[in-house]
Amino acid sequence: MDHSGHQKQGMGTAHPSAHGGHNHAAMIADFRQRFWVSLALTIPILFLSPLIQHLLGLEATLAFTGSSYVLFALSSGVYFYGGWSFLKGLFSELKTRKPAMMTLIALAISVAYFYSSAVVFGVQGEVFFWELATLIDVMLLGHWIEMKSVMGASGALEKLVQMMPSEAHLVAPDGMKDVPVANLQRGDRVLVKPGEKIPTDGLIVEGRTTVNQAMLTGESQPVEKGGGDEVIGGSVNGESSITVEVHKTG
Repeated sequence: MDHSGHQKQGMGTAHPSAHGGHNHAAMIADFRQRFWVSLALTIPILFLSPLIQHLLGLEATLAFTGSSYVLFALSSGVYFYGGWSFLKGLFSELKTRKPAMMTLIALAISVAYFYSSAVVFGVQGEVFFWELATLIDVMLLGHWIEMKSVMGASGALEKLVQMMPSEAHLVAPDGMKDVPVANLQRGDRVLVKPGEKIPTDGLIVEGRTTVNQAMLTGESQPVEKGGGDEVIGGSVNGESSITVEVHKTG
């Protein structure tokens, strides 16, 4: 990401804070717990559902007086506990007038739940409790996996940011001086000495060297670089000093 002006903040602001990491971990734990509880309740819901009993040919074995009320109670647990995240998301999206996925899921499970509940208490029709429960299970599992992926990506980004040097040798008209990497801007020229990390993405304008960028690109051998070649911030300069013109900051 290019910026025309000097950066006002340090590199540390580019990655998630510890507070954000704790929030992600809490959300992962919440989705995981709601999924397993809902899945446990879904098993008896499946066996008590008339359609599943019919498909298995177990109506006489599994059906009993009052089973519809037990089915209603179990499904209510899945709807209110397992579906709480989606119901809460519905109100948040409607509050901001930006309906999205949470609204869609909440409407689907709410229609299935309230219609099926009305059938249990006298309205003519069929119940959809097992469809309700399995939909909530699938959505909880999907969001659990998604949050784990987000957490993993955030951790990888944080490690990449930690690889960047904190200072650079800025080549200025009045001589070379050390400045925070966050203060570099596009067009600045920096000197990278042998063994130092390249502070930001740019082009070599003077010198020739080899660059170790294995941690970034996976290349096992250092790559020879010279005038006009691109270098990546965070890679390690080899045996010679080079002057790099900054092309990307932030």
